[in-house]
Amino acid sequence: MALNQGLIAPLIKIQKIMLALEYYYSIPRYLLTKALNTLFPRRFFPWLVPLRLRELPFTKPRPDWVVLRPRLCGICGSDLNLLKGEESYLLEPYASFPCILGHEVVAEVVEAPADSGFAPGERVAVEPLLACQSRGMAPCRYCAQGNYNLCEQFTEGELPPGVTLGFTHQAMGGMAELMAAPAHNLFRLPPDLTDEAAVLIDSLASALQPVLDNFPPDTATVVIYGAGIIGQQLLRSLRALGSRARLVVVARYPFQASLAEAGGADQVLLKPNRRELGEALGCKFLPTTLGGGNLECGADYFFDCVGSKDSLQAGLLALKARGTLVLVGTAGTVGKVDISSIWFRELRLTGSAMYATALFQGQPVRTYQMAVDLVARSDFPVAGLLTHIFHLSRYRQAFQTALDKSHYECVKVAVDLREKSNRGDLRKRKIS
Repeated sequence: MALNQGLIAPLIKIQKIMLALEYYYSIPRYLLTKALNTLFPRRFFPWLVPLRLRELPFTKPRPDWVVLRPRLCGICGSDLNLLKGEESYLLEPYASFPCILGHEVVAEVVEAPADSGFAPGERVAVEPLLACQSRGMAPCRYCAQGNYNLCEQFTEGELPPGVTLGFTHQAMGGMAELMAAPAHNLFRLPPDLTDEAAVLIDSLASALQPVLDNFPPDTATVVIYGAGIIGQQLLRSLRALGSRARLVVVARYPFQASLAEAGGADQVLLKPNRRELGEALGCKFLPTTLGGGNLECGADYFFDCVGSKDSLQAGLLALKARGTLVLVGTAGTVGKVDISSIWFRELRLTGSAMYATALFQGQPVRTYQMAVDLVARSDFPVAGLLTHIFHLSRYRQAFQTALDKSHYECVKVAVDLREKSNRGDLRKRKIS
């Protein structure tokens, strides 16, 4: 969790009042929430989490940014980690508070500078990264290479510290009636693409980046561990880009398994134990006196879309020698894990952070644009991925639903800002 207050950048003020969901700085509340979450991991504690729905003046961080009216905003796993107190302490310098949550945004242009290339009324998807260009700085070495997800200046420049919109003070997120973003972060949406499909673009981009950076050959066996929204999108990305590799998906719940089958999985395993996972991969099970047994041979690629002790351990055991383990799911600490397979089998272990650019079929592509193009395809299977939509005024129910996936059969939850009833509900409920 980032608790850095950051530097206060000069603001370009527009005299507008907006309703917004604000996360504010409170160490005691954060730590109490973290403690409660260890006992009740599927519960949202709105009376304790430092989160409030209130009316705020809209401010535009930089004069060249485009003013937007959010339409739908998805709830991301990183939002939930913040509310549960599960963010890595080492990421503290990379955000600043108070902030307006929400970075999976479908929006409508309200006001745009003449040279922005955008006009009022256009619908856009918002790539939320705030790298060098967004901060008014010369590109660092990674931004110059197109790898702006690895920017070295997320804490510098004309904005307070923060990697994305939604976790940066003054650079407001999408759970508000208004927001602003740089023109180069906006992607036009096709007229026939619904808001409900478009709100899946950000999660698809997050899944596309590790796929493009670690694209398996057709002869490979691939494990996708975790069948939440990122695992589902990763599966669909591989198939949509033409992969004929054998894709084995590990799901926790039956409804996730059904979606994985619809998304093109060759085999779906429901909460397999170590021996069952090994059998599916054609491994030899090697008993051990302690430690639960080892596996010999296995998969070529393992995409960990969970980010837990169990998922990391499964990946280290399920890979054959010189296999590749890609950490896609965000995690801070994961507890005690036996890492002997890394050196014993010379495994390649890598992470995947958000999205930027990549090579596809030898040509450079911008990952977010590819995600827009894929979602717009008539044959890309988005059915069943967006499972719940709540008005902004019902943010408590939205977060509770997103946290308790098994009870609500939830994959992706979105906050709806298209209805005027958000303000009416605010007054009736007297939400502070």
